[in-house]
Amino acid sequence: MFNALAKYLKANAFLTNEEIEQVRPYTIEKKLRKKQYLLQEGEVSRFNSFVAKGCLRYYTVGDDGTEHILRFSIENWWISDYESYHSGNPSKGAIDALEDSEIIMIDKYDMEALVQSNPKLQAFLTRLNERNFDATQNRILSIISGTAEERYEKFIKSYPDVFNRVPLRMIASYLGLTRETLSRIRGKQVL
Repeated sequence: MFNALAKYLKANAFLTNEEIEQVRPYTIEKKLRKKQYLLQEGEVSRFNSFVAKGCLRYYTVGDDGTEHILRFSIENWWISDYESYHSGNPSKGAIDALEDSEIIMIDKYDMEALVQSNPKLQAFLTRLNERNFDATQNRILSIISGTAEERYEKFIKSYPDVFNRVPLRMIASYLGLTRETLSRIRGKQVL
């Protein structure tokens, strides 16, 4: 499992084999079965998790019982409740596996120590956080100004690997649409 993270760090953080081996002792490998929780609402998110295999989602449940999916994460992506991770406050949402998954977790304080000791890792984490911020900002802009059709088309183009692995009801939730609206949009595209 660690080999997936090693390959990722070599390609994206430009770490040497020696630098990658310095990361290994700080990692925790975990396998999740489909529907198993990585994080439950109310727990503090202490880990940033790299997805070596599988698909996970971060979501909240509204007072009316409606699920609101905020993030999906597949192979070579990271997942955490970043608000809880950075603040130490209890999570407002949950993370669970949509497929049998394998993840590599790094504790927040271990991650900070690794970043302090390696400028390449620090630069990589800065780029990763910037991309995450940009994606979040673009998603908010899309939701407040884009049509339902535009949001759906952008999702398919931006995340084809996620689209093919996630139930349509979850895609509707992620896009802020009802299942009926998503079905209507898909029906128009088939015609």
